[in-house]
Formats: sequence, structure tokens, C-alpha cells
Amino acid sequence: MQQFLSNAAGNSGVVGTEMPFRPLPEFEYRQADVAFVSRARWDQIPGERHLDGAPDLVVEILSPSNTAAEMLDRQNLCLENGSREFWLVDIEHRQVEVSTPDGHSITYKSAQHIPLFFSPGATLAVDAIFE
Repeated sequence: MQQFLSNAAGNSGVVGTEMPFRPLPEFEYRQADVAFVSRARWDQIPGERHLDGAPDLVVEILSPSNTAAEMLDRQNLCLENGSREFWLVDIEHRQVEVSTPDGHSITYKSAQHIPLFFSPGATLAVDAIFE
């Protein structure tokens, strides 16, 4: 998934795994399983510091140790502090829930494609995420 997102992003931004960010100044650093940050925001990160605010896209992979409340808190934190989309990848059910700051969520399943807001016309096949 990271490689596909990187290829789709091209020069428009940076894609990384375990990307550290600080959603609010009073919070500790967090890490996104996978994230995209626009080039404009990335270029504003000073020196050795990490991103202030949440990445433009945060992808979290659901694990058995995650609670529904924890994932909802993480989603809200990211969407309220800079993320344009928050993806929750559910490996067990082979689906991806995509949420946006306006409160909308869409669940994508096998044989469907997720549009990539940072690369007009590009999509990511849900099935490719689970290969």
C-alpha cells in the first residue's frame, strides 16, 4: 500500500509508515501506520522536528488489541487537527472505512476502488491493500 500511495503521490507529497506527528501542542507525538503529507506541509517542517498537526491522510490498520473507542478517538483527533481523510483498514473483513472531517464515512470492500484526493483520477483497489 505504501509504495502504491507513494507512486500516486509523486511530487505532491510524502508517504511514510510509522510517521510521527503531534496533533496538538499539548499532546505527545503519535504515529500513523501509514500517512500522506502534502509537499507544502512537509517542506514547512523545521530541521529534525516532526509534523505539527495530523497528516493529510492517516491510515490505521485495525488490530485485535484496538478498541472501537480507541479508534474513534484517534479518528476524531486526526480529522479535527489537519487530516483530510482517515482510513481504518479492517484486515479480518477485508474492508476500508474512509472518514472525512465533515462527518461522512464510506466503507470500501473487495472489488471497489478508493479515490485518492491527492492525485486526481487515481484510485487504490481495496484488494491490493490485502495482497
